[in-house]
Amino acid sequence: MRRTFIKTLWVCLMSLIGIGFLLFFLIWFGVIGYSPDIENLQNPINKTASQIYSADGKIIGTYNADKAYRIPVPYSKLSPYLVKALVATEDERFYEHSGIDFIALGRAIVKRGLMGQTSAGGGSTITQQLAKQLYSDPAQSTTQRLLQKPIEWVTAIKLERNFTKEEIISLYLNYFDFLHGAVGIKTASNTYFNKEPKDLTLNEAALLIGLCKNPSLFNPVRYPERAKQRRNVVLGQMLKAGYLSRAEYEENAAQPIVLRFHRADHKDGTAVYFREFLRQYMMMDAPKKADYPSWNKRQYVIDSIAFATDPLCGWCKKHTKKDGSFYNVYTDGLKIFTTIDSRMQRYAEESVYGHVAQFLQPAFNAENRKKPNAPFTSELTPEQVRQIIGRSIRQSERYRNMREAGASPEEIDKAFHTPTDMTVFTYHGDIDTVMTPLDSIRYYKSFLRAGFMSMDPHTGQVKAYVGGIDFEHFQYDMVMGGRRQVGSTIKPFLYSLAMENGFSPCDLAPNVQRTYMVAGQPWTPRNANRSRYGQMVTLKWGLAQSNNWISAYLMSKLNPNQFVTILHKFGINNPDIYPSMSLCLGPCEVSVGEMVSAYTTFANNGIRVAPLFVTRIEDNEGNVVAEFHPRMSEVISSESANKMLVELMAVVDEGTAGRLRYKYNIPGEIGGKTGTTNRNSDAWFMGFTPQLVSGVWVGGEDRDIHFDSMRMGQGATMALPIWAYFMKKVYRDQSLPYKPNATFGIPEGFNPCAKDDDGGLGIEEVYE
Repeated sequence: MRRTFIKTLWVCLMSLIGIGFLLFFLIWFGVIGYSPDIENLQNPINKTASQIYSADGKIIGTYNADKAYRIPVPYSKLSPYLVKALVATEDERFYEHSGIDFIALGRAIVKRGLMGQTSAGGGSTITQQLAKQLYSDPAQSTTQRLLQKPIEWVTAIKLERNFTKEEIISLYLNYFDFLHGAVGIKTASNTYFNKEPKDLTLNEAALLIGLCKNPSLFNPVRYPERAKQRRNVVLGQMLKAGYLSRAEYEENAAQPIVLRFHRADHKDGTAVYFREFLRQYMMMDAPKKADYPSWNKRQYVIDSIAFATDPLCGWCKKHTKKDGSFYNVYTDGLKIFTTIDSRMQRYAEESVYGHVAQFLQPAFNAENRKKPNAPFTSELTPEQVRQIIGRSIRQSERYRNMREAGASPEEIDKAFHTPTDMTVFTYHGDIDTVMTPLDSIRYYKSFLRAGFMSMDPHTGQVKAYVGGIDFEHFQYDMVMGGRRQVGSTIKPFLYSLAMENGFSPCDLAPNVQRTYMVAGQPWTPRNANRSRYGQMVTLKWGLAQSNNWISAYLMSKLNPNQFVTILHKFGINNPDIYPSMSLCLGPCEVSVGEMVSAYTTFANNGIRVAPLFVTRIEDNEGNVVAEFHPRMSEVISSESANKMLVELMAVVDEGTAGRLRYKYNIPGEIGGKTGTTNRNSDAWFMGFTPQLVSGVWVGGEDRDIHFDSMRMGQGATMALPIWAYFMKKVYRDQSLPYKPNATFGIPEGFNPCAKDDDGGLGIEEVYE
């Protein structure tokens, strides 16, 4: 009987071992369950998240399905305290096993499984935990739950075979979710301590590693005392493992938790507006007219043109993977190599934020204190203000939610007039306050907005892109999304048409106010000043001074339909542009991105180059799946382009942009044009050097929110300084290739006053 019992035990044991080996074999080769293949294991951190790279090789962001802001860091940039704390706490024999710690596993089975000791510790190694993070989806059935652990074992062994111990630690810390949107150790270090991972102290590293056990339970923001206890457990494990002395342990265990907490999400980091634009641009579906509201058919036309002409627009919906499905930036681990230069992007963000926050906004706030309609212009009536506010209420998320919940108009009106606890944006950080939702609408409208873009006029590469002052609170992108009236920045396009029709910068025109008949109605353009009134002036002087009377006179000598045609050649895609005399003063609405691209024509010998945002895309295996090249088209002849250079450099050297020289001391050859629309609603500056073309817009959310004084509201005050600050920073950075001694390359001996035999208006004709 005894021999039979022992024999039966051996048979059961060998059967279990055999079943175990069979199960292991079936999982290894993917017959049952899910085990990633070797190819997928090569870059597990890229399994889902796409990474966005700057032109100078920096990761500037990621696209993740969970919207987390994750930027991986290599092992060499981790604090040694992090590594020691992780190994001591989570896997003391990490450097000795090959993915599975059989000692820890056996202890867990006996003590936790058989003896029920919950404090006996788990059997999962760091590698197994990584395998679970990367490849284990939540189990949907009992069978899946039973298979999950063996699958993790198999995956852990594969990970150990394909990665070094240092790489596994790096992957683990890069992928772990530390709460509050902080996925990955880089974001967690910044979120909790405003530091890089390599700069973490022993105490800080121990606190973050303590979260690995249960981040919600040991959340230092909500449960600081509990988090401190867990941190001290980690320090105790480090002492036990020999990583700390008794004195170091006691000193650090006695210290309080000190956080510099800042909630992280995908809206953080550099070039946020650009990253969001790029995500939408690449994921755009083919435009369908029915998907656009009747009031926004213009956007349908603009999107249709972009989808048809730009290979990057809708790229994910134009190309398929090996399995035939379309690409997805959230799930396919793409590497997107952009043209953005991280240094120039930082300079652009600093310049926009600094000028708007530190100079314009305080001045605007001071002016608003005197306005009964603030932040709206004093030229509006109270009824007009109520109409604008009412429209904003109906467009708000609060209004839509209450309507969907069945609230009556009276209930909604009461809610908007009831004081509520809320957190609002300030330039000194978010603050908690109490105000009515109605007042919060006025409050946010009081902030000035801005847009800036800079690009290479020869390659089209976009080097800096700032869509606004703060993405978290003002998400509307004023570079490629917003369109505002361009005012006098349209005049160089009119002058280009004139140069193409035989005019020269030296031709004369009468500097007088005239009335023109437009569609049977009299139209009399106004001018900002009466300098040299009644004299004959050159076109060069007229553009340098941004003289409206000269522009109107020139428009009267040209064909408005031809002007619309050349505007489209310059890349202005607005289909609503109407051919009329008044078009010469810039009432049409254009984006900053379109304007910057249009001005590349002047710096690129008459050839416009479209914005180039991405140079190449790689899949998660490192294969190049797309390359992008400059898209160029001739707009004006090289002779006309050189004439325009002479005129646009005069704007800087002797015209409305003269403060670039006498105030900001920007050296070198510069062309530019200021722009200010009616009532100072929109302020523009377009500036370019032989190597960079940049454009700036500044204004309010609504066109009726603006400075009432021309001194503060003009483009030379609101927009031009941003361009100046940016260029000064660029020129100071010797690591960048942009130099003030670069030249436009106007041919030696070029005569801008020369005329074709059959072209242009002579002086006698002008006097007539």
